[in-house]
Amino acid sequence: MSKPNFLSQLTGCFSIPADGNPTVLMVEAAYNAAGTNIRYVNTEVTAENLSAAVAGARAMNWLGFNLSAPHKVTVMPMLDEIGQSASIIGAVNCVVNKSGKLIGENTDGKGFLQSFTEVVDPAGKTILIFGAGGAARAIAVELALVKAKKIIIVNRSSERGMDLVNNVKNQTGVQAHFLPWESNFSIPEGVDAVVNATTIGMDQYEGKVLDLNFDSITSNMVVCDVIINPPNTDLLAQAAKRGAKTIDGLGMLVYQGVIGIKYWTGLDVDKDVMRKALQEIKG
Repeated sequence: MSKPNFLSQLTGCFSIPADGNPTVLMVEAAYNAAGTNIRYVNTEVTAENLSAAVAGARAMNWLGFNLSAPHKVTVMPMLDEIGQSASIIGAVNCVVNKSGKLIGENTDGKGFLQSFTEVVDPAGKTILIFGAGGAARAIAVELALVKAKKIIIVNRSSERGMDLVNNVKNQTGVQAHFLPWESNFSIPEGVDAVVNATTIGMDQYEGKVLDLNFDSITSNMVVCDVIINPPNTDLLAQAAKRGAKTIDGLGMLVYQGVIGIKYWTGLDVDKDVMRKALQEIKG
């Protein structure tokens, strides 16, 4: 597809706080490499100003925008339509302007799925997910929609865990099961892939690692982490030692950007340029 013929068209992110967002450099790098005049602007939007910000983006004919927490749910009534997976997940992180209509999508799980399927086909697989927050919900739904055999949710809070399990079963018809996250948790037999969808392992939580019996990881598993800082988390290092295939969080973030840009502009951008931009800011 030829690049859009307009000057200084905008996409962006409504986030709290406005600084420290690696997506900005990643998306800007993709736009520059594609030779477009489009810009990606990160703006700090507080909860009480979200409605005004959405109206402003509509009035200025933005191509679309991302949203960070805590806006992913509250934005939904402000939009004209909600995409299938975003509706099931119950959250929107990407808004697309389609001929004046604002459509809510969720690229969190889609980005993960694209990165995951480069390594393994999720269809017919049993996949265990640590966590039941926003990332876990998005990933579980997208895996279910492509016919994973079974989703196992492991979480400290049984209420949140069961809520996600029931959502997957009721909305997609895929088997889902909850396991309480007990001390030195062991991955049960029959699991094909493991996903850490929590923040445990991030740099700011230095010294905190997953409460997991790492020896329950086997060489025939695929082990994934959504964390990007650092990309090679303790979980991935432990999995690699045991011969498992690993997938870091950079791929998920890159493909979120690729998918978002495709929604907004129709362009197929260079994912390698985007990953390089992320790796540079991560040192």
